[in-house]
Amino acid sequence: MNKAKRWDWILLIILFSYFMILLDNSIIFTGTVKIAQDLSLNQQTLSWVSSAYSLTFGGFLLLGGRAGDLFGRRRVFEVGLVIFGLGSLLVGAAINAPMIIAARAFQGVGSAILAPTTLAILMDTYTGPARVRAIAYYGAMAGIGASVSLVIGGVFASLLTWRAGFFINVPISIWMFYLSRRHLVADAGQSGQLDWFGTLTSLIGMSALVYSIVGTWAQLPAFVIAVLFLAVFIYQEKRSDAPIMPLRLFTDRERIGAYLGRFLYLGAMLGFWFITPQLMQNQLGFSALMAGVAFFPLTIVNFIVALQVARLTAKWGNGGLLVMGIGLTLVGMFWMSRFTPATGYWLGIALPMVVIGLGQGLALSPFTAAGVAHTQGADAGAASGVVNVMHQIGGSVGLSILVTTQSLFKSQVIGFQHALLVGTGLLLIALLAAIFLIMPGERQHQ
Repeated sequence: MNKAKRWDWILLIILFSYFMILLDNSIIFTGTVKIAQDLSLNQQTLSWVSSAYSLTFGGFLLLGGRAGDLFGRRRVFEVGLVIFGLGSLLVGAAINAPMIIAARAFQGVGSAILAPTTLAILMDTYTGPARVRAIAYYGAMAGIGASVSLVIGGVFASLLTWRAGFFINVPISIWMFYLSRRHLVADAGQSGQLDWFGTLTSLIGMSALVYSIVGTWAQLPAFVIAVLFLAVFIYQEKRSDAPIMPLRLFTDRERIGAYLGRFLYLGAMLGFWFITPQLMQNQLGFSALMAGVAFFPLTIVNFIVALQVARLTAKWGNGGLLVMGIGLTLVGMFWMSRFTPATGYWLGIALPMVVIGLGQGLALSPFTAAGVAHTQGADAGAASGVVNVMHQIGGSVGLSILVTTQSLFKSQVIGFQHALLVGTGLLLIALLAAIFLIMPGERQHQ
């Protein structure tokens, strides 16, 4: 098998594995009603089905990224597949609240290992134009996967069972494991030791931070714990000879802008993905399936545009493409914030979604590229971990902000309008980060 062909298989492994993570992050949005009915869950308990996953996903991300650096990408990737596949099986087979919450937490650990490791494998495998193209596909998957997951979740919840959305991960995980044994190079990792104190403080700090956002009680004490432990973690990383998150990652202007921008961008988008299907079901009378299908204008445009990102990057540069993508997303979200039931689906939702799809297709890949820009092999896993931390934490923060904003208003439509205006504000700050941090940082290295 020639090299190009082998790399095609590697890209397939990376993208399918990443899609699995995205599927289970978004499928909950359209399956929550059925899950609550089947397992007799109240609203507070139901929130933990999602929160347990977010908690361990966010908490273990830095550990997952660094583990691949030290113990070998393929070995750690395969461990993540086993954990994620087994967790998916247990979620699908859950018969009560404790079982599904524990299974979702276990599944989140697998996601925390897979997400940074897949990106690090990509960085190790591809160079030059091939890397630009591979990162473009990886970044595009972040948007396409989340949108398609809403459709898949609606199909399973309406026509089959919500459990099918988790059971389907089991054969996919087995197939990915087989392909990894066949096509991924067995690397030995790097010499060095895992910073156990840094690992412990980051785990507690990140988990507490996620809980302070998605938890249902004692959020303020959790936030205080998060600040204290993350402060200790940063001090530990500064003095450690083998840090789990090298602080030199934050000395590059382009990467700082990418981390900040991704945090804000995903905050706006995850909130949008969460509240828009509910609006369509409650205000336009859509079923869960139709609410998922209604995202096709965004998904299709996103997919088409994402395929052109590698070519457009060569023409306009990563930073220029990113500014254009964020700007279009901002315009589309502001347009949708004007929605009223009288405008209907096509004018009030579908057409703005086309603009958002254009922007999302142009933005997510450059965000990924900027987040791992100029990193050496030794830092690839750690940088990938930070990219995914900003993705996960930013999404959780933005979701919390937009949902809270919507809940301040008795009318769902008015709440939706104000929530999307807040999302537009987050996108504006992300745009400023791209203009004043990412673009100048990119020029410094040209």
